[in-house]
Amino acid sequence: MICAWSSRFGEATAKEKSEGDKFSAIGKQTITRPYSAMDYYFDHLKKSIASAPSGGTEFGEKLKACAEQNIAAPQEFVRDLSSAKDIQDMLRIQMEFMRSQLEAFGEQAKDLSEAYIKAASGQTGEATPVTVMYDPLLST
Repeated sequence: MICAWSSRFGEATAKEKSEGDKFSAIGKQTITRPYSAMDYYFDHLKKSIASAPSGGTEFGEKLKACAEQNIAAPQEFVRDLSSAKDIQDMLRIQMEFMRSQLEAFGEQAKDLSEAYIKAASGQTGEATPVTVMYDPLLST
């Protein structure tokens, strides 16, 4: 097939074009399967995080939100990276991802530390459990 194509200086027959279309379809199918598996994996992780109990606290909710964000970011990164046209595009996508991850890490660290300090100091505004001691005189 390659010899026949090169001997005609770029003119391909209908048979060669149909074979090329078949290979193209197989290539697209080969790429689509891993992406669907990857999406299934990330979606399963997101569902697992969403269904995990947070304890009903602000800290727990922020922790879950950070985990969901940290799962969604690599999924989007892989999608973007798969659409790269050349090595420069790949490097640009990689640098953007790293920058956004560092920014997200800083924001998450700030948010989680604030929520943790509030929870540790009891400033959450949530009901705190009251310890009741047993008094034999009150039980009569």
